[in-house]
Amino acid sequence: MGQLDFSTFEHEGWERVAQAYHEYFGDLTAQSNQAILETLCIRRGARFLDVACGPGYLAAAAALCGADVAGVDFSVAMVDKARRVFPALEFRVGDAEDLPFPDESFSAVGISFGMLHFAHPERALAEALRVLQRDGRIAFTEWAAPNKAVGFDMVLKAIEEYGTTDVPLPPGPSLFRFSDWQESKHMLLEAGFVQPEARELDLTLVLHAPNTPFHALLRGGVRFSALLHAQTPAALASIEQSVARDAEAYRSDNGDLRLPMSCVLASAVKP
Repeated sequence: MGQLDFSTFEHEGWERVAQAYHEYFGDLTAQSNQAILETLCIRRGARFLDVACGPGYLAAAAALCGADVAGVDFSVAMVDKARRVFPALEFRVGDAEDLPFPDESFSAVGISFGMLHFAHPERALAEALRVLQRDGRIAFTEWAAPNKAVGFDMVLKAIEEYGTTDVPLPPGPSLFRFSDWQESKHMLLEAGFVQPEARELDLTLVLHAPNTPFHALLRGGVRFSALLHAQTPAALASIEQSVARDAEAYRSDNGDLRLPMSCVLASAVKP
């Protein structure tokens, strides 16, 4: 694993977990769709690109607003999933850092929880700028700091207490790089955008028993999954038990877990 570059590591991971991601995180990430589309001022007839589209949730939401949409993802499994769930929409396999579209093809670009999966997020932003028309808008979401993304926080704390974070994963962007509003806005400015803005959205991860954030990240993620699989069997069992104990504080009356998972929404305009 340590010999893979980050792009290959991410690509191979997402090819394996498309269905599990859909099951564990689909409803969670879709909670930000309306705010993204409102920020992008999506209207009927807009040409919208969903970058790192995964199973196509954001593209589908834009289509419901009357937009002419396209989705792109480097994972064949994700694109296949999107085409099955939303067969009327356009999805294609492609690299966010080298988009398969001509210059000035779109009036808006959205990236829903994709930035941390790019080896070079600055290249993805440069490509978004290239395919946007003048005065076109970009918006992306990424997770807030761990204390506001509780599911991540309890898994990370359990790993630090019972296991180790010193595992041979390929180097990539920090998991919480874009939790910093100023960093998100700085990246947009550096890419050539103007009028950068950032704000926080309150999302909720709902998990049905017996699942906890441990199971969601073990089965439905890539970097967290690799981190967990690198633990010894004894450490992994202790991490699972620790997360189960901590998660009980978020158990609702119907037996589901409801965990705060805030995110940052950053946006800007192409001059």
